[in-house]
Amino acid sequence: MQVWAVVFDPPSFTEELYQKGLLLIDPASSARIKRFYRREDACRGLIARLLPRMLLKERGVAPSMMTFAATEAGKPYVTTPDIDPPLAYNLSHDNGSVVMAFVNGKSHPPAYSIGVDVMKVHLPRRNPYRSFVDTFQEQLTPLERELLSPAVPADEGLQRFFWMWTMKEAYTKALGLGLGFDFSRIEFDVVANRVWVDGQVPQGWIFHKFQMTEAGEQYVGVVAELVEGVETIVVPETDPKPWFKSFRAVTFVNRAIEELTQTE
Repeated sequence: MQVWAVVFDPPSFTEELYQKGLLLIDPASSARIKRFYRREDACRGLIARLLPRMLLKERGVAPSMMTFAATEAGKPYVTTPDIDPPLAYNLSHDNGSVVMAFVNGKSHPPAYSIGVDVMKVHLPRRNPYRSFVDTFQEQLTPLERELLSPAVPADEGLQRFFWMWTMKEAYTKALGLGLGFDFSRIEFDVVANRVWVDGQVPQGWIFHKFQMTEAGEQYVGVVAELVEGVETIVVPETDPKPWFKSFRAVTFVNRAIEELTQTE
């Protein structure tokens, strides 16, 4: 399993770079990106489309042969023929971070069982910590609510909340489910680093935690990967991350322009 993270700084991402990047993707994807009202959202969407294309290019696939589809629930997957071993990937973005987790596809094709979620650790504007956390009470378990109790300092509680939330998101994305999954069925003990689903430990999962700091802002994320045949574990964010690579958005898109427009 690997993660590529692209750090997005809006002021440095020029209109010219954005327009050149759009030429690298298929017309349908380009049209969807152009529907975004905010240019920042469109740029994040563009980067998310370029990430799997750069992965396929690294695997020796010509740009003209790169094809993609999505499940009924909207989970994207590669449809390019004759990729051996098959590729599984998942995407997430929030504020200044766009990430892609990928692995050789093993379980539950065609989208396979991998999910990733990343979020910036921050409070929405004019929203006190207690009020913010209370908004999500119904989607948290009794243990999770206890771990976010008023006795916990607000800064620590906020970080705990986002670990819980990214865990729930990554797991459901790995399952390929839509928005209807009840998050209170998933419990993440952020202190003990243990996960339960419907009161039981889900079998065969590896949950990789990671964090990033960019311009003084903290991001936390989780990759959920169904491996099968192994004991379920949560890999702490403090462990070494040889599988994690970070890129600057401008550098990444310029490289994509160079590599995806080369003569085949």
